[in-house]
This record gives sequence, structure tokens and C-alpha cells, in this order.
Amino acid sequence: MQDIKRKIAKKLIIGFDTQTALKEDHIHRCLLEYSVGGVILFDKFYNEQTKSKNIQNPKQLIELTTQLQNISKNKLLISIDQEGGKVARLKKEFGFCDSMSAKEISKSGEEQAKKHYSKLSYELQELGINLDFAPLVDLGLNKNSDVIYKLERAYSDNPNIVSKYAEIFMDQLHLHNVISCLKHFPGHGSARGDSHEGFVDVTDTWSENELEPYKKLLHKTKMIMTAHVFNKNIDEKYPATLSYNTNTKLLRESLGYNGVIIGDDLQMGAIKEHFTNEEALKLSINSGVDFVMYCNQLGNDSAEEIIDSIYKLVKDGEISQERIEESNKRIDKLLGDL
Repeated sequence: MQDIKRKIAKKLIIGFDTQTALKEDHIHRCLLEYSVGGVILFDKFYNEQTKSKNIQNPKQLIELTTQLQNISKNKLLISIDQEGGKVARLKKEFGFCDSMSAKEISKSGEEQAKKHYSKLSYELQELGINLDFAPLVDLGLNKNSDVIYKLERAYSDNPNIVSKYAEIFMDQLHLHNVISCLKHFPGHGSARGDSHEGFVDVTDTWSENELEPYKKLLHKTKMIMTAHVFNKNIDEKYPATLSYNTNTKLLRESLGYNGVIIGDDLQMGAIKEHFTNEEALKLSINSGVDFVMYCNQLGNDSAEEIIDSIYKLVKDGEISQERIEESNKRIDKLLGDL
């Protein structure tokens, strides 16, 4: 029992509420007792934007990441969303490097992009962060998108330009021993809605052109994050994160990807408003997702509860042990490259 629970825990990336990882902090127990695979850091609480969460300044953050790695029995993934611009958890006003948005980067030229991303990657490395949920390779197709286009998160609506600048970002992250993660598969750029808030349907707007950056960068990426978008032309029933058609048939079998797949936060409205926690876990893991992520920005799910839920699904035959083992092999390979 303990062996399978340990393997389940390795599949979990979780958020927590403190700026320390001391014995009295809950995250300390999560790492020591359950050996979760990774954590995700945030600067602010989602519903209390004036309140600091995990990040205060560079000195505090180095102390936190050091504590986290020292507690963990295995190499721990310490992750962050540091795309640049408005999606940056490390902000200039708190002593971190200033960062440019993807839109600004694509206008600055390749040399400037390389310098900028080198500086950003070096900072992540020095801070003890080894996984950046970037670059975003969604195409900037829907000019009314509040979550992609209006936040300047897309490099361009042209897949060749997107691929070019995303590759520069990836190369610099890898040079500094930080894992990159392409997102959001199979494409969020044509969507109007925000999957944080609820159901997002791209059936009538999505095109195969949105797969081009993945095809171009598949040979060098080690991690891909799924979107919570629904597209009935790919899967008539489930959004991408929960879709076997999307994650196994399209991404793995059709495109030939064999790296790690991570699902976007399972607490987002697009999932939690339509599926129970157990349903979301069962569907996402069976669809081909290796890492399940609970950011604990939009909910409060403990590592113990999530691990127990997955364990029960395995025990009841709803998820095969082979599926857990398969994910562990991919995760071990990823960690071995760090």
C-alpha cells in the first residue's frame, strides 16, 4: 500500500499558503510524510490580491526553496508561472528582475529576446526554481480574449513567430537547468472565455493551425500542459485535460509525444463546476495526464485527500496501477535530466 501511495504522491504538484516550510507549516508534512512530486509558488492569493502568498522578496524565496528541497526525500519540482509581463509571479517592485510580455518580446527581435530570457532563466536558477510553466504557445487569435490576448501572453497569431520566440525561451531555461512547459494544449488562443471561471468551448473557433508550435517544438520539450477547453470535434464529451482523445490519441499517438503531460489546475471552474474531484482525477489520469495539479488558489484540497482519492480509484480498479507506473517512469526521467 505504501509503495503505490508513494508513486501516486509523485504525480502531484500542489500549492500551499505559507512563505516558509517549517515544521509547523502544512507543506512540511506534505513533503515529509507524502513526498509529493512538486509544489507551485504564487506571489498573491487569487481572491485577496493585496495579500502575499509564498513570495515576498529574493532572500525569503531562496530560504523557502532551500527549505523545500531539504525536506523532500526526492528531487522536488519547485514550479512557478513566470511567463513575463502581466503573468509574472516575480515582480520588480519586490526586488526581482523586470520582465517583458510575450507580445513585447516578439517585437524586440531575437537578440533582445535571448538576452531577456537568459536573465530571467538565471534568476529562476538562483532562486531555486526548477520548473517554469512557460512558454505559452497559444496563438493570439481571439482579440477579445481576456485571459490570453489582452494580457499580451501570446507572441503572435502566426505559429512560426510563436515557435521561434518560444524556442528561444526554452533554450535559455534549459541552459540554466530549469524545465520549460509548453501550454495550453491543444490551444487556448481562439477562446473567448477563461477556464478559471467556467466552461470554455472552442469547437467553432479552434483550428489545426494551433497545433503547429507543438509540432515544431515537440523534439525538445519535456513537459506539456493541457487546456481545460472543450472541442467536440476532438472529444464530444470531455475538455482537453480529461480527454483520452486529446492527450493520448492526438498528443501521444498522432503527434508522437512521449514526455510528461501535466493537467492545468483541477480546481478551475471549467472542471470543478462540471465534475466531482474523483471524476476529474479518474478521467485526467486515464486520459494520459502524468502530473495532476492543485494550485490551491481556487480551492483548498490537501495532498492527503488527493492521494487517498487516487489510491481508492486504483484499489477499485478505476485507474490501473500500470497507468501510475507509466507516469512515474516519465517523471523519473524528467527529474533525472535536472
